[in-house]
Amino acid sequence: MVTTAPYGAWTSPVDARTVAAHDGRPAFVGVIGDEVWWTAPRPAEGGRRALVRRRADGTEESVLPAPWNVRSRVHEYGGQPWTGTVTDHGPLVVFSHFTDQRLYAYAPDRDAAPRPLTPLSPVGDGLRWADPVLVGDEVWCVLEEFTGDGPTDVRRLVAAVPLDGSAAEDRTAVRELSDDRHRFVTGPRRSPDGRHTAWLAWDHPRMPWDGTLVMLADTADGEFTDVRPILGDLGPDAPAPGRRGESVAQIEWAPDGALLFASDREGWWELYRTEIADGRVKEPRRLCAARREEFGGPLWNVGSRWFLPLESGTLATLHGHGTTTLGILDPVSGDLVDTAGPWTEWAAHLAVHGSRVIGVAAGARTGYEIVELDTCTGRARVLAHHHTDAVDPAYYPRPEARTFTGPGGRDVHAHLYPPHNPDHTAPDGELPPYVVWAHGGPTGHSPLVLDLEIAYFTSRGIGVAEVNYGGSTGYGREYRERLRGEWGVVDVEDCAAVARALADEGTADRARLAVRGGSAGGWTTAASLTTTDLYACGTISYPILDLAGWATGETHDFESRYLESLIGPLTEVPDRYRDRSPLHRADHIKAPFLLLQGLDDVICPPTQCDRFLAEVAGRGIPHAYLAFEGEGHGFRRADTIIRALESELALYAYAFGVARPDLTALDLRH
Repeated sequence: MVTTAPYGAWTSPVDARTVAAHDGRPAFVGVIGDEVWWTAPRPAEGGRRALVRRRADGTEESVLPAPWNVRSRVHEYGGQPWTGTVTDHGPLVVFSHFTDQRLYAYAPDRDAAPRPLTPLSPVGDGLRWADPVLVGDEVWCVLEEFTGDGPTDVRRLVAAVPLDGSAAEDRTAVRELSDDRHRFVTGPRRSPDGRHTAWLAWDHPRMPWDGTLVMLADTADGEFTDVRPILGDLGPDAPAPGRRGESVAQIEWAPDGALLFASDREGWWELYRTEIADGRVKEPRRLCAARREEFGGPLWNVGSRWFLPLESGTLATLHGHGTTTLGILDPVSGDLVDTAGPWTEWAAHLAVHGSRVIGVAAGARTGYEIVELDTCTGRARVLAHHHTDAVDPAYYPRPEARTFTGPGGRDVHAHLYPPHNPDHTAPDGELPPYVVWAHGGPTGHSPLVLDLEIAYFTSRGIGVAEVNYGGSTGYGREYRERLRGEWGVVDVEDCAAVARALADEGTADRARLAVRGGSAGGWTTAASLTTTDLYACGTISYPILDLAGWATGETHDFESRYLESLIGPLTEVPDRYRDRSPLHRADHIKAPFLLLQGLDDVICPPTQCDRFLAEVAGRGIPHAYLAFEGEGHGFRRADTIIRALESELALYAYAFGVARPDLTALDLRH
């Protein structure tokens, strides 16, 4: 029986506990022998990342019990946290443990417990490791070493850690393979013949999507000699006129010794191949000239893999325009054959084994699964982490990809999720409320996949519009660079353009529009509330609120100079830092808001929230502040996710004038 009830008042089986239980996704898939391994979220276990093993017979097991947490803190966003190989005693894995950031070695079929490979450091935030590979009796990886107590007192380089444990208490036993001339590096990629090793490097103030270098060293004897840059952002005179640099997002070696790389040198992250002869690099050749779309992405996580070579000479590659698919590319002909299946988004965590490709993918009706493609037959199947419907899929949203018109006639891409519930309909003539979601990054994008957090709202009669505003990835470098110097302007305008268009076309109730986001999306939300009167309320999660503070020591090293491209150099445009900061525009807020913050967040620290709330206090604006112990940048614990989600719905019920007796009302301050 279908019940008539106002939008926002519908009842739904998609409760917050169900959402929390299914939060997160598998990541960092890899192969050890004939086994597939990956890390998996455990929201009910304090949000740790478990290491999961799928044996050749199909059985699965969590390799390490709680509190082991396989997660790196390099750059704070982490990256590839483990590697493995087959020994006479079964698998051997080397992994980074989140709590102390030491590397550990573990042979699950032999060892009683993991044994440490790296020491602790009393300096600053210590020693951190990421993107490891096994080379003989060593682990080659990224070393991030703090040299003082400040977030920018740090050096990074490619290092070699002995597998015998001799460095567990002795920092001097770690070999420094590269020097620390560059601020940031990725993990090493050694050529098939061992003669060369390549890696990526970049320096402040550039982010890796602005410009990176491909570094090459001669390594036949295990030492790095004749280190030199060979590709990428080679200097101020190298970029073509009008282009700001070249971002190489990934490098790999082909089986025949050629170097493969993903570069945006022609406006899109595309695949190239070059040969190295007598130490010299030949002119690169683009491998899929017929497709102008993305074959790479932003390097937020060290060790991301959008493509990998197969032993046949073909390439497994993720690619797309706005959405991604897995394809097999013939590097000679340029032919690209895509995988059939329901998946609309693939994570940058590919692995290959023989003729098999393993990845992490999701679709509009399925969550993230581990998918295997057999390139011999062309068949793809779900290998592990199978999607199971937590509720009847009749309650899932029915998304639609839309392109709206922003200021100046520019395109604004978005995903629309109208209210949907088979048990309810709204009264005749009533328009639904909509919440505009601004993604984080801001150099990132919102994928078109099943998200139970979205279903939580749409099944209650509240629409969601995810906006891939100017600056988002997936649409080429020109679209990405719309945000240069315009953060807090273009993102705010594009979100508002979508909201207004939905109201103008009669899709949304103009009086019941809201905005929400986390991290950079929290910034966009707060900036929207302080510069427009469009929204009835907003949910601001772990945000940036004070640009000058964030640019002068209140964040981690990786993003400490990000604002120079997003806003401009502080010394040159100090007024812009003040004028755009929500902290200094708190008197312009007229709409109620909810502020959510993790107290352990070192990327967007709670001190910014404290200053913002002090400015808002006494101004008569209803607001609530929830701070969570043990949470960092983004929420991982089930109890946190539940409380945050129910509080957000309570805000919308208050602002939209919807009765929700099933919720505890927010304790609003004024």
